[in-house]
Amino acid sequence: MANNAHRYRITVTPVESDGLQCLGRCTIEFEHSCHDDWMRILEAQQQRGFSGDERAALIVGTKLLSGLMLEHRKDANDVFAPLRPHMGEFIKGLKQPNTVA
Repeated sequence: MANNAHRYRITVTPVESDGLQCLGRCTIEFEHSCHDDWMRILEAQQQRGFSGDERAALIVGTKLLSGLMLEHRKDANDVFAPLRPHMGEFIKGLKQPNTVA
């Protein structure tokens, strides 16, 4: 992998009330590259008190958001500007095992 990047395929599929997948065109799927190993970060989160699904949502959500912030950091109208002072510290905390973020 170039530049030590990890590639991820993210799939979002709604689950119907009967527990089955929805029918028709109802899945969102996309790829995302990141220099961090999300699986290692996820493993480090096991002692935080989140369920497995909550841990996965936290890691995937924050890594997607931070990746977008990084990609658009030089935009003239940076919509992420209000988050920038806080996001770096938050991500650092997530990478630390057994700490509260």
